[in-house]
Amino acid sequence: MGLLVVGALACAVPMAQAQSPIKLRLFAGGANQRPDLVRKLLDEYQKQRPQVRIEIETGGSTSDLQRQYLSTVLNARDPSIDIYLIDIVNPAQYLGAGWLEPLNAHLGEPATVLAAQLPVYGQSNVVNGQLAALPGYADAMFLYYRKDLLARHGLPEPRTWDELATTARRIQQAEGQPQLQGLSLQGAPIEGTVCTFLLPYWSQGKSLQDAQGRLTLDRPAAVKGLRQWLSMVDAGVIKRNVAEVRTGDTVNEFKAGQAIFAVNWSWAWDRFGRDADSRVKGKVGVMPLPAMADGQAVTCVGGWQWAVSAFSRHKSEAARVVQYLSGLDASRFLAIHGALLPTYQPLYQDPDVLRAVPWFAEVGSVMTAGRSRPISPDYAQVSDAIRNTTSAVLARTKTPEEGVAQIQSRLARVLR
Repeated sequence: MGLLVVGALACAVPMAQAQSPIKLRLFAGGANQRPDLVRKLLDEYQKQRPQVRIEIETGGSTSDLQRQYLSTVLNARDPSIDIYLIDIVNPAQYLGAGWLEPLNAHLGEPATVLAAQLPVYGQSNVVNGQLAALPGYADAMFLYYRKDLLARHGLPEPRTWDELATTARRIQQAEGQPQLQGLSLQGAPIEGTVCTFLLPYWSQGKSLQDAQGRLTLDRPAAVKGLRQWLSMVDAGVIKRNVAEVRTGDTVNEFKAGQAIFAVNWSWAWDRFGRDADSRVKGKVGVMPLPAMADGQAVTCVGGWQWAVSAFSRHKSEAARVVQYLSGLDASRFLAIHGALLPTYQPLYQDPDVLRAVPWFAEVGSVMTAGRSRPISPDYAQVSDAIRNTTSAVLARTKTPEEGVAQIQSRLARVLR
């Protein structure tokens, strides 16, 4: 069904006059970004534009590894890759470095091109009036939980982190499994730990930047957020070596039935339900993240954007491919076949999408209100300051007060 829909979109791309073949190369990320599905979309595009041939390059199992690779290639001004799949935090950074081709001249004004997309992607992909990239698909953090365990013990879904801690302890004690974690989340010095810092902070109604991008860190709120995690460590809900836990560890721990709750990105749903070694198939629930006490639930939005290299020899054609991959029907196809979150709000009520991924019906409003990590041309420095210090606090080599003071000192030099 999905390919027929995508084929209809491809038919909207007009045939060009016979000309020399155009060869493009596209970097499509790692396995979690489903390059297999991207390949199917590109095959449909090529049917309608047979003079265009598009090769796919893949690599990097995490956003950190992919960012390291892309920074090396783009810094070398390498023209061999025309189109890149980049993280939501990278458009401002890469455009500022002169690595991306602004798409305005090829596709039109940003407000028009992005009018139908979720607001957060308009904010992250437009830099100083320039259209730096187009959203490919969304991503966000959610709370995964063992719905069988909650049902067995007659417990409701937790709405606050304190409720989650209480629920987890009751289940841990009743199940009598010493190795059963209450909550698995990221604490290693990786990108996901930036969100570990921001989630309880945002939940208190606080922002890290103002409209001009300047630092607005509320130190008491940041300290309170870090103390929330440490209190859960002390209660035995989060394991003591959380400062070593990476994104893949959280996926594997939950998939192996070693955790009651887990914070992870939306792509993890596919892993829990489809991986051959998953012990939790049919036992997983998903819900918006809990809030701080007296706070409001909020999620850390991620997602992947299609961008054209400033060094491509075929910028116009590459821009057309990016526009196609960012289209409504491509988004529907990726949602149905890969459980990849759409960047178009109506698809969260689309019957075909909901038949394939029923839980999408519960997260449309979450995505609309989701928040992006700080937007800055110097995002690498922002990320390093937050994730390294947060990991140190979780490892208890710094107190929350010391950690927040260090984060403020470092970010004050970047977000100003």
